[in-house]
Amino acid sequence: METQELHRGRLIDHLQLVVRDLPASRRFYEALFQVLGVPIGGTGEDYFWADELFISSADSRAAQGKLTGRHHLAFQARDHAMVDAFHKAGLAAGGTDNGTPGERPYHPGYYAAFLLDPDGNNIEAVHHGPAHRSAASVKITF
Repeated sequence: METQELHRGRLIDHLQLVVRDLPASRRFYEALFQVLGVPIGGTGEDYFWADELFISSADSRAAQGKLTGRHHLAFQARDHAMVDAFHKAGLAAGGTDNGTPGERPYHPGYYAAFLLDPDGNNIEAVHHGPAHRSAASVKITF
């Protein structure tokens, strides 16, 4: 078997969204991921994935014919400029504004923007303020 590398965080192994219009969702998420510096990990006729997020059509084998419904996903941004670019790119790729970039009252330094994806999922980019990461990601080799 070929050696593979995964980069993961601490809690989520993966999430799946099942969408009505896979090409529209792919355009939307590819635009966001380009801004966030997250490459598309793989694609198929009825799915695509990036990092921990797997997105498929309802007719994919994994979806079993059912849409997932409305979710809120928050993506990490490096700084305010990345949050701003996320919002702009998402609007240009078919997203709907659900909260322009700005400070939020959740805690000091919380800067975020919100978009609705083509299926109505609330998608956020957030920068929590100055912080130090011990590593960019967790590297798993198997």
